[in-house]
Amino acid sequence: MDAHTLRAAFAEKNITRVKIGGFDIDGLLRGKYVSTDKFWSVLDDGLGFCDVIFGWDIGDVLYDNAKVTGWATGYPDTHANIDPRTFRVIPWEPGTAAFILDFALPDGSPHPACPRSLLKRVLARTRALGYTATFAVEFEFYIFKETPASLEAKGYRGLEPLSPGMFGYSWVREGQNSELCHAIMDEMAAFDIPIEALHTETGPGVYEVALRYDEALRMADKAALFKAAMKQLCARRGLSVTFMAKWSASLPGSSGHLHQSLWQKSGDTDVPLFHDGAADDRLSRLARHYLGGQVALMPELTALYSPTINSYKRYVPGVWAPLTASWGPENRTCAIRAIKGSPSATRLEYRQTAADINPHTAIATCLAAGLWGIQHEVAPPPPASGDASGGDSGFAPLPRTLREANQLLQASTRARTILGEGFVDHYVRTRDWEVRQYERAVSDWELRRYFEGI
Repeated sequence: MDAHTLRAAFAEKNITRVKIGGFDIDGLLRGKYVSTDKFWSVLDDGLGFCDVIFGWDIGDVLYDNAKVTGWATGYPDTHANIDPRTFRVIPWEPGTAAFILDFALPDGSPHPACPRSLLKRVLARTRALGYTATFAVEFEFYIFKETPASLEAKGYRGLEPLSPGMFGYSWVREGQNSELCHAIMDEMAAFDIPIEALHTETGPGVYEVALRYDEALRMADKAALFKAAMKQLCARRGLSVTFMAKWSASLPGSSGHLHQSLWQKSGDTDVPLFHDGAADDRLSRLARHYLGGQVALMPELTALYSPTINSYKRYVPGVWAPLTASWGPENRTCAIRAIKGSPSATRLEYRQTAADINPHTAIATCLAAGLWGIQHEVAPPPPASGDASGGDSGFAPLPRTLREANQLLQASTRARTILGEGFVDHYVRTRDWEVRQYERAVSDWELRRYFEGI
């Protein structure tokens, strides 16, 4: 997509304005509208973008411990480069083009806090080893008959779901909300986010979407854009959507699984590398080493996969959220499910992650851990033959709080090796801030339990 090609596309699609944005450490899409004149003036050389987007949290409260920016630096502009390959037309905003930004330091090097740049660095390492990486993302999410104003007024309690009852895979519920389902599939396809499947999950107003597989960077872009697009699509219908890992203690959590495999070019052909038809589990030696790296590093990388306080409310016994660093063929109690299939369909499903992931960070971490396993020829532990979530399963337990997970990440030299010192240092600081904000909060549970009795 050079300037000439883009100008022709703008003319064909009657583009009159452009929306540009990039992803922060929490996966929020931070952006702005610009005129077409402004867009053409910054397409080649980039533009300045206030670096406070890496200096505040998900609620726009300034960190007190960040080093990449802060009061000492005066929150200057960071450099933002437009990625012309991400060109889209926003279907629900006629005449509006959309592009994703990458953030850089003044010397032109990637910004250490930019999740998309992190993934691009890991992918460069992947290509250097002779591989390409394919990913697919599944999200579960709850939809409510609420607006941003009513959510605030109700204190996010007593919300009315899109539909009542526990109707997983319900043909009827999907048909009753067919206009919404059709809009999700059609508008996302028009926004270059094709969907393979959409269905209800178990819970009131909860759905699951399977995004069609793609190259890792494009998949991360699509997954992150899907979240932002769903919030807009629902708002136009007087609805709200949440991708929290666990929005209600009494209802199932929302997963965000990552399907993945490695490929290699042979002439003009893409050859899948995870399949071995002679192996009992159909996994190649390369796939087993990739898997071994992910299992070995899983506990110390959990904070990157499970980024919020709420992530760990999903890690409770008796559900399908994994509690151990485990794997097994077609075993949904494990953190990683090995899926047997044809050579092109054999893959690993990373199940530790929830819908609250930052897709760029989670995919980068998965891929980096797998590559580490290949380079060190790490053998995975024996697969689970039954329930892998119990304390007697023999698998290493996963951290159960963000504080514990962040401490493991902070101490991990291997995380800093595979992801870079700059990114890990900034990430650890932001999660430390998140933990401290939580520890200061007074919850509804505390008020109900202690207010009168003590």
